[in-house]
Amino acid sequence: MANTQGPEGNYDPAGSTQMFRAFVDDPQSSQQQAAPAGPRIGLIVGVIVAVAVVAVVAWLALK
Repeated sequence: MANTQGPEGNYDPAGSTQMFRAFVDDPQSSQQQAAPAGPRIGLIVGVIVAVAVVAVVAWLALK
């Protein structure tokens, strides 16, 4: 294997810092984090509606 980081003791972390800053400053990462909120709210509303329908059907069956 080739040593791509140079001799030991002379490692310059500037490349890692630049990659970290590019990751933090990436505008797509904030859009990807905000996107799941819509489907999650829809899922919660769907579950609440399903529970309400089951409760109404059970209430009508026991009446």
